[in-house]
Amino acid sequence: MAPTVAANPELEADVMELAHKLRCLVCQNQSIAESNAPLAVDLRNQVREQLEAGSTKAEVVDYVVARYGEFVLYQPPFRAATALLWLGPAMLLVGGAGWLAFRLRRRRAEVEAERGLSAAERERARALLAGAETAPTNTESPESRS
Repeated sequence: MAPTVAANPELEADVMELAHKLRCLVCQNQSIAESNAPLAVDLRNQVREQLEAGSTKAEVVDYVVARYGEFVLYQPPFRAATALLWLGPAMLLVGGAGWLAFRLRRRRAEVEAERGLSAAERERARALLAGAETAPTNTESPESRS
């Protein structure tokens, strides 16, 4: 966590709030509040200076985005260019669930097709289970039943 610098606790709270919303361009998996990279320190100082000068939080974020691009934001706005970023995980989840449902239904149908007995085979099985000495035999060859 970055050390506090400003004497004003409200200003420092605003700086840290914005610092948690901005990505460190060096580390890329940390906010500028968490990073100790020189660029992150410079960005925190720029945020602090602009807030001290009277800029609003939105103006400070706009300045940083104008300078470094939308990549610096942890939560980029929803636009056509970022639609895949926002909708991609949901599309993957729905697509994966659909594929899984399709495969499960198809597998169930395959198992049922393999397991199913013809009427003649059921009759013969009943007769064998009943202990009949001469169970009816099927005159068809196994190849012709397919």
